[in-house]
Amino acid sequence: MENHSSISEFFLRGITGFPEQQQLLYGLFLCMYLVTLTGNVLIILAIGSDPRLHTPMYFFLANLSFADMGLVSSTVTKMLFNVQTQHHTISYNGCLTQMYLFMMFGDLDSFFLAVMAYDRYVAICRPLHYSTIMSARFCVLMLALCWVLTNIVALTHTLLVARLSFCVAGEIAHFFCDITSVLKLSCSDTHVNELVLSGFGGTVLMVPFVSIVISYVHIVFAVLRVKTSGGGTKAFSTCSSHLCVVCIFYGTLFSVYLFPPSVESTEKDIAAAAVYTVVTPMLNPFIYSLRNKDMKGALKRLLCHRRTFSS
Repeated sequence: MENHSSISEFFLRGITGFPEQQQLLYGLFLCMYLVTLTGNVLIILAIGSDPRLHTPMYFFLANLSFADMGLVSSTVTKMLFNVQTQHHTISYNGCLTQMYLFMMFGDLDSFFLAVMAYDRYVAICRPLHYSTIMSARFCVLMLALCWVLTNIVALTHTLLVARLSFCVAGEIAHFFCDITSVLKLSCSDTHVNELVLSGFGGTVLMVPFVSIVISYVHIVFAVLRVKTSGGGTKAFSTCSSHLCVVCIFYGTLFSVYLFPPSVESTEKDIAAAAVYTVVTPMLNPFIYSLRNKDMKGALKRLLCHRRTFSS
């Protein structure tokens, strides 16, 4: 048995196996990628340039936008390059790097959504103590904790894959180096990898989700106790954008990892993965900007300032 050092590259199946559809998908995904980058960069610039948005909620929103750009860039850029060059390969080291970045940014998305839900819980349920609890030091500490935990998880999975042997350069049945697809190509015992993947994967996926659910249960009860006319609607409207993003992100994620389809699983898994790695990061800026008056105002001021500066 040759060890993994003799394997220099893998083959990526891509979004579709039909060559006539590749150019159409190339144009579609390129447009989506450019829209994602533009939208998330505008969100970050608007938050950074407007002092009125220098609050914990928008601080974490800016970091979520950065994580979204990292998530889509870690997968789509290589896929676009392969379609353009018609060489559907990825180097062994490149595959490990892509796997690490995808897991890190994907987990960051999940953690940031949980932290933002906690921020909304404190703002609505404990408004008098908000500035004390969500201090700048506490926000930076939570941000650092998110980065450290996601890096540990991603690095653990990557190092465990790096110790495996790959006897032949097989085809990865995906458009990026998904860890479950890579493990199927190994000629080593992957029992430890699968145990760690189940343990870490379940924890990283479910702990933030349960935290979000608990936060919103408290928020709903707090809103229902509001007696003033329209007070409940106004309080809950501040959470509507975040709730939309949570539903889209976890809905597609659960459809892949918790409720796998019984037939044509590979095709449907690829389609679902494309939604949460490409479509969700593209929709997030629109959801937050169209459903949030503060963000719409900041974006207008940013674009007007840029236009005036250019003139």
